[in-house]
Formats: sequence, structure tokens, C-alpha cells
Amino acid sequence: MSTTHTGHRFGWVALMGPPNAGKSTLLNALLGQKVSIVTSKPQTTRNRIVGILSEPDAQVVFMDTPGLHHARNPMRGHLGKMMSQAAWESMAAAQAVMLVLDADLYLRKPEFLERDVSPLRDALADDERPQLVVVNKVDRPDQRIHEVMDEVLELLLDLDATDEQLDSPMLFCSARQGICSDAPDVLGTDLKPLFETILSYIPAPEADEDQPFQMLVSSIDYNEFVGRIAIGRIERGVLKQNQEVAVVDYHNPDVSYKAKVVSMYQFEGLQRVPVTEAKGGDIVSFSGIAGINIGNTVCDTGCVEAVPFVKISEPTVEMIFSVNDSPFAGREGKFVTSRQIRERLMRELLRDVSLRVEETDSADSFRVLGRGEMHLAILVENMRREGYELQVGPPKVLFKTIDGVKCEPIEELVIDIPEDALGAVMEKMGSRKAEMTHMAPVGSRVRLEFLIPSRGLFGYRNEFLTDTRGEGIMNTVFHGYEPYKGDIARRNTGSLVAFETGEAVTYGLYNAQERGTLFITPGTPVYAGMVVGYSPKSQDIDVNVCKKKHVTNMRASGSDEALRLTPATILSLDASLEFLSDDEVLEVTPQSLRIRKRILDRAARMRLASKNK
Repeated sequence: MSTTHTGHRFGWVALMGPPNAGKSTLLNALLGQKVSIVTSKPQTTRNRIVGILSEPDAQVVFMDTPGLHHARNPMRGHLGKMMSQAAWESMAAAQAVMLVLDADLYLRKPEFLERDVSPLRDALADDERPQLVVVNKVDRPDQRIHEVMDEVLELLLDLDATDEQLDSPMLFCSARQGICSDAPDVLGTDLKPLFETILSYIPAPEADEDQPFQMLVSSIDYNEFVGRIAIGRIERGVLKQNQEVAVVDYHNPDVSYKAKVVSMYQFEGLQRVPVTEAKGGDIVSFSGIAGINIGNTVCDTGCVEAVPFVKISEPTVEMIFSVNDSPFAGREGKFVTSRQIRERLMRELLRDVSLRVEETDSADSFRVLGRGEMHLAILVENMRREGYELQVGPPKVLFKTIDGVKCEPIEELVIDIPEDALGAVMEKMGSRKAEMTHMAPVGSRVRLEFLIPSRGLFGYRNEFLTDTRGEGIMNTVFHGYEPYKGDIARRNTGSLVAFETGEAVTYGLYNAQERGTLFITPGTPVYAGMVVGYSPKSQDIDVNVCKKKHVTNMRASGSDEALRLTPATILSLDASLEFLSDDEVLEVTPQSLRIRKRILDRAARMRLASKNK
């Protein structure tokens, strides 16, 4: 797609709107390739998808997001909450918002218009960012575009929209045909009017091409053939292939050396396109500098000047990664040895500058330090998808002794929630030793700021999404170390532990569910010492989920079919890590997640428990 727009432009645009409005189809049409999955089923997009459109005079980063639901009718379950969270976070990061509406749906069911647009009211209230309204699916027969325009304007008035929002440009598209027009009675021939409108509403980057080259490295990738790949946006000047550059660090003046840019790439959709030259404002990636890191400045050798950059926070949480030694070890994983796990962790260090990996006394275990529970959980999930099999211990914070005082990491927590969720959030924050520093209303929402111990955030994210019905936004940044805040109750439930190895059956599970809530279903393989559920009591309870009903003259074993089981709670990776107690580990394989006791033998666990009393 070519454009005659003058002046290089760069910006982030979030595609927002209700489910099945055509956001993903529109993104694919804009980029000219399939970066989003498109089906007729709503909620196909489940997280934020980024696509980059590079033109000679512009770069636009599009974020396709899950469809938003009205607060009174949220999508059930954790999945819906996760998708709503992704949509709200994308809106916060965007420089412009493109609201995509389904004209065909509103022609048939006009009452759905207010339902679908009203979730955006709070987010867009008093928002100075440009907003574009795209009426999609205008190629459908029997359309009434003018009626839809009137309905959108009336709704914006009812929502107390600002003058800028009322003056938002309205475009008419058919994403499937790849056409757009700024006039309701004209279908158009391509998507150029939409792209031109977007360019007119995003700022031009402040970059002088005549100044010496300078770029801040904002991300790092790794390729086994070319090594580290630096990614960033050029602040000023021009970068050419095979150019000699200087590398410096704002926070570490000792880091200063010369290197050569070997290969250069720009982004087109999700693909990297080789280029020989890039100018100020362009997003580029290049290889050739082995020790490059996030926060480093790459600049002209004749003008060595570091770009100010926020110092990368130190790790605050640790987990132990070790070889899986359960009775089911080696059944499902492709990479299972300590050597393979170590090599994978060392490769991760090349990409992730916030990660630390340390050897332990055992050759089969590694101490992995990261910037939070979620940071390490993402690493575990990536390894799992790649075919690795391992076991991980519960996350623990890193304490420090400062001037003889035990100190712990403190996070600055910023929360944006609906007003009706304020009570539940405040109650949870109080029990987690959080100190509120600021509170302010933002429309019908409330913004809260806290200082909270890092360990107080363990296991809270899922609770937060539940308390806010998926509409809350939570962000943290490392604040520093402060004196220990006191004990925080992490878990007040006990575990239901399998008594023997075998296959779970209905009869055994039926008897076990009287003791608590189950994590498994009939037919699940279990082994002695494996956690199969939790009990409301604080003590662990051993259960025999493999117990079968014996055949007698009075009753047949087939009568198990009459037993009704309470639906099991299937834990995700995040939920499993949150559940772990100090004497438990999580067995992670490409196919399964199993919580187990460190000591599988029941008698040995009992002896250790009595010794520690």
C-alpha cells in the first residue's frame, strides 16, 4: 500500500470493539497478510496481536484485541477475564483508538449498539487521544448506513462524549473486500482512505535525519545463526548496513566499545524484511553486536551520547528449576535431562536481561531469579511448549540485609478498576500489607496506587480479575527494598494427596470429594504423593482415588455410573504456581501439570513433620 502523505509518521493504534465486529479481518487487510485468526466465531482473538505496517514515509503498529463485553454481561470464566484484560491494556498503550462497529448487526438488532459501545465509555472519557469510528460490513444488502450514523452520534451524546469525540472521523469499510470510503454512499476501491486518516491522527516522531545517528535498544531477540539481534526505534540520524557504531550505556559509563552493524531489517506485518538503510523514526532490528543489551545506546562513533533510560530492575523472585524425578518422568517430554534444561536456561539469558540463572549444590537443579511470579511463569510455559519436561518449586522473594535490618522488595502497584469493585480490592490489599499512596476518580472508574511487598502479589492476579469481573487493570514497577512488613497468609488450605499409584476412578473420586475440591477427573493417571485436590482444613489428607467398588452378590461394580461427581477444578500453570506450598513442587510436561509432594512416601513425610514440630 503506497501513500502520498508528507512527513514521516509513527504511532500505535488499538483496534477496539465488540466481538465478531471484523477487527481481525480489517487488520489482515491493512497489512496484506494474515496475522490474526479469522473465523465467524466470536472471541477467536484471545490476546493482543501486534502487526507493523511499514511504508516509505510511515510506520504504524496495530494492536488487534479481543472483543469487549458489557460489564453487566461479562464472558464467563478466566478466559473471558484474560481477554478483557488484554483489550484494556492495549487501549492504555495506544496513541490512537480505532473503534470498529458491525453495521450489519446493528441494522438487524439496533438495541445491541449501546450494549457494545458503552464498555468503551469509561476508557475514552476525558481522553485526548484521537479516536476513529469504523463502520464495518457496509457491503451487506439492505443496509441503512445513515440510520447507523445517527444511532452512533446519539449514543455518543448520551455517553457525554467530548467535542473531540463527537468530531471523530467516521469511515465505512468492508474488511472482507478490503475497501473503505469516507462517504456513506460510496463503497470505495481500497483501504487507502483509512490509512490516510490514521496517519493524519498520529504524531510524527521527533527525529532529525541530519543529526548523528542514535538509537536506544528497547528489545533483544536471539538467533542461533547470527546471535543477538537488537531492536529499537531510531531516535535521530540514519543507520546503514555495515556501518561502524559505538555502543554505550546510560547507567554504566564503563560500557563503551565499537562494533559493526552486519544485517538490518525492518518489519512488515510479522515478517522481517532486509534493508540497507533506515532513518529517524523507523523501527529496525540488526545483528552483529554480540554483547548488546536492552538499555544500551547505539550511536555514531563521532558523537557518543547515551540516551537516558530507566534502569532495569534487579530480580526480586526466585524459583528452583530441576529435573523431573516423579514416577511418570520421561513419558511426555522431549527434553528431560539436566544438560538440556541448563542449555535452554542459558539461551534465555541471551534474550532476557532481567533473568538470572545460578548453579546449585545439585547438578540437577538450577536457581532461576526473575522480576516477578509472572516473569518466571512465562519462561516455564515457553519451555513447556518447546517440549521440555521439568519440575519447579514455589516462587520465593529475595530478601536483603541492609544496615543489619531484614528488608524485602516493594512494588509500586497501580490499579484501575470500576467503582463497584473498590471494596473487594481494598480488602485484599489490606490483608497483603499494601499501603495506599494515592486514590483518584477517573470517570466512573477509580485509580489506586499502593506500595506492596512483592510476596503480597503472589496469587493475587486471578483474584483481582475475579473481583473486577475482568475490567480491572493492574501494573507494577519495582520501588525498592524496605524493612520486612510482617507475615502474609498465603494459603490456609490443605492438600488432598493420592494414597497409591494407579488410575483415578469414579468410586474413589466420589469418596474423596467429600474431603474437599478435586483437581482431576476419572481416568487421570496418578501416583502416590501426587496432589489431587485441596481441603478446606489446613492439614493434608491422604485419599485413595484409585479405589474401586468390589463386586458382591448385592451390588455390581457397574453401579458406579450412578455416582455423581462435582466438576473438577482444572488448574492452569499460573494457578498451580500460586497453589504450591513449601513442601510441594509442580511437575511440568508438554501435556500435563501435576502438583506433588517433594517427599512422595507418606511415612517419610510423617516422620519429617513430627521432627519439625
